[in-house]
Amino acid sequence: MIQAKTFAEIATLREKNTLALKEAKDKGLRVVGTYCIYSPAELVLAAGALPVSLCGTSQTPIPAAEKILPRSLCPLIKSSYGFAVSDTCPYFYFADLILAETTCDGKKKMYELLAELKPLHVMQLPQTQDETALKYWCEEMLRLKARLEEAFAVEISDEKLHDAIRLMNDERRSLRDLQDVCRHVPSPISGLDMLTVLHNRGFSCDKQAVIELVDRLTAELRTLAEQGLSPYSAATPRILLSGVPIGIGSDKVVQIIESCGANVVCFESCTAYKKVDPVSQGGDPIAALAERYLRVPCSCMTPNQGRLDLVEQLAQDFQVDGVIDLTWQSCHTYNIESINLKKHVRDSLKIPFLQIETDYSPSDTEQLKVRIEAFIEIIGRKKIAG
Repeated sequence: MIQAKTFAEIATLREKNTLALKEAKDKGLRVVGTYCIYSPAELVLAAGALPVSLCGTSQTPIPAAEKILPRSLCPLIKSSYGFAVSDTCPYFYFADLILAETTCDGKKKMYELLAELKPLHVMQLPQTQDETALKYWCEEMLRLKARLEEAFAVEISDEKLHDAIRLMNDERRSLRDLQDVCRHVPSPISGLDMLTVLHNRGFSCDKQAVIELVDRLTAELRTLAEQGLSPYSAATPRILLSGVPIGIGSDKVVQIIESCGANVVCFESCTAYKKVDPVSQGGDPIAALAERYLRVPCSCMTPNQGRLDLVEQLAQDFQVDGVIDLTWQSCHTYNIESINLKKHVRDSLKIPFLQIETDYSPSDTEQLKVRIEAFIEIIGRKKIAG
């Protein structure tokens, strides 16, 4: 397997930053834990605090969660709560405040229980993307601003918000540049390694440092691509993985796809390409933040034409041969939305499509492997015929 040298640094970033976070806390840094892409990191940064991703992608703490939560619940919700209630996520432990959002019924009810463990602020997310919703979401941004100012005894000025927007836009730029290296045919990096980078960088305590680290990795990957060095060949089936957020620990589908001879070249999810759109600079920063974050095409939005448009654009840009749509068990919005996505991909884009519904456990690994192998075989025959 060909790897860039910087990959090793990023692969251990999560563990290294646990110690760095403790040291920062000892020096008085405030920490805000987040679970979702709808959480505006700029407001946290402008309050002089550090936004960190919280754990929620492992099967390990789910038994602890199932002592309280229903077993039939989404694994992401159970894992998130399990880490918190078992006190096994260091980022949750160090958080002074948890920033939550009402993207789905399961999460918002879980947050009621989570509030018994930590101070928690819930943003009431509108689930349409019109002008009325935008006005309401601006009010939610202002409500969060007031909560942060009160909790941390600070004033969040427009100047601080503009600085935070510039920093986060640079992070988004770095994430876009990184993922765009997979437009090369063949890609210079596996999907699993790309996912490792996307997952681990979210736990960094120093945003500017991790931006520079990701940029260094991107430059190395570009060099590999220009030299024609890749773990794959031009004939390797290229897969777009759409759907629910995933990370290390909830990556079994990525592992299966690539063990079956394909390459995941793009992740449409909110842990990947949905992150890269910038916030408009200049003007009212609160309005700009509200517009950017409300624009995220999550399946909780209705209607959600933006997601169909994004999948279409990514399928073209990354020259994909097939789309696999991943849904977590009991994630009803993604499960139902997959119907329209399948129609769009098959009928409009003329690309093979497969939906998978699963959880974090390895119990269905062999069944999934059979389905994915058959799907990739169909793609292979189509490429040969084409």
